[in-house]
Amino acid sequence: MKSIRAWILLSGLFFLGCSPPEVREKRIVIWHWMTDRQPAFQELAERYQAQRGIQVDFQLYAPSEAYSQKVRAAAQGGNLPDIFGVLSEKRDFASLIKAGYILDLTPYMEEENFAWRNRFFPQALAVNKFSPDNTYGVNPGIYAVPIDMVAIAMVYNKNLLRKLGFNPSQPPQSFEEFLNLGRKIREEKLQGLVSGWGELWLIYCFAQNYAFNIMGKEKVLATIRGEVPYTDSAWIEVLRLFEEMKNSGIITNKVVSMVNKTAEQIFANEKAVFAFNGSWCVNVYKGMNPDLDYGVMLPPRISNRFPLLVWGGAGSSFMVNAHSPYREEAVKFLKWLTALEQQSYLVRKTNNLPAIKECREDLPQVLVDFSRLLEKSTHPNSWDVWELPLVNETLARGIQAIVLGKKTPQAVAQEAQRVKERELAKKSN
Repeated sequence: MKSIRAWILLSGLFFLGCSPPEVREKRIVIWHWMTDRQPAFQELAERYQAQRGIQVDFQLYAPSEAYSQKVRAAAQGGNLPDIFGVLSEKRDFASLIKAGYILDLTPYMEEENFAWRNRFFPQALAVNKFSPDNTYGVNPGIYAVPIDMVAIAMVYNKNLLRKLGFNPSQPPQSFEEFLNLGRKIREEKLQGLVSGWGELWLIYCFAQNYAFNIMGKEKVLATIRGEVPYTDSAWIEVLRLFEEMKNSGIITNKVVSMVNKTAEQIFANEKAVFAFNGSWCVNVYKGMNPDLDYGVMLPPRISNRFPLLVWGGAGSSFMVNAHSPYREEAVKFLKWLTALEQQSYLVRKTNNLPAIKECREDLPQVLVDFSRLLEKSTHPNSWDVWELPLVNETLARGIQAIVLGKKTPQAVAQEAQRVKERELAKKSN
């Protein structure tokens, strides 16, 4: 369905053209979907008006699917606001750029000896950047401003680890140690690892962590390009890990039907030893259980041959409407929003990782730990290739079937490869 919506959007963008923007008073209109940040955004808007004399109007549209539909409709009608975000894959982001709806921010980033660009962590800019040899046909440049960052890894309950006989400051480092915990976890009637694996992207993310560790990033990207089949022995090994986790008891079949909010509640209530979640969980757990004592860890390593990489990079980003009559003012506001004082305020109010390097000292320890993982991070939006959506879905649903005991790793690999070959054949026709 995402592919169909993206095609409809792309078609509309190329054939409808741009309507003149509506005449309104001089103010910067920003659309976003972040319900937890509206009070903080409102405070920053009031500060900006007091300092610069320009009104900023943060308009919230939620849930995220409704927000995405609004952006698509506005793009087709030429009615995008001055600043907005895109909640979709990089190919959809590229479609908006190629249709002329998003301003290239590279010249602003490079002013005054690259002063604005140099504020950011490189991983924060990577997902909003197109390299000269990108496969999307977009002119190279930076097209969005990150306002925070995320890292997706594992968290562990220190009290429960202590109860299981482990040092709470030393969670399991190897996959074998991790599996061996399953028996003790069952005896204590706890859950091992919880996550929102009913949401396919999270289970695909976890699988990719181990694909990087087992075969290396280059072979993973070669698979996406169609140069390595999913029936390769390395991919079978990745899929077999889920079977081993099921057999050990470190995960149960309940995990494949969980939405992430349910998994967060289970972990916050101290019913699970581990969770696979993003750094946004710091704010979530604080609201659910302020006394929760937990740490951050990489997924336990299976191999020493290649590094284990986690997904990380820009969390939320804002783009400037290239047709806005106030695009210069919009750029000035985003420069102000990503300066030290405003980024520090957002860290304190929202418990999200900052996009800039200067305010690490403002972070609570758990966010410091998440931030360190960014050095071992990658993200599909920072690559020049992206797997076909139906292949991703087939792999994720196949992993769910493995956990449920309905399919073998070999069967899932064969099915993913059949879908890959079929989808590639469609593209070439």
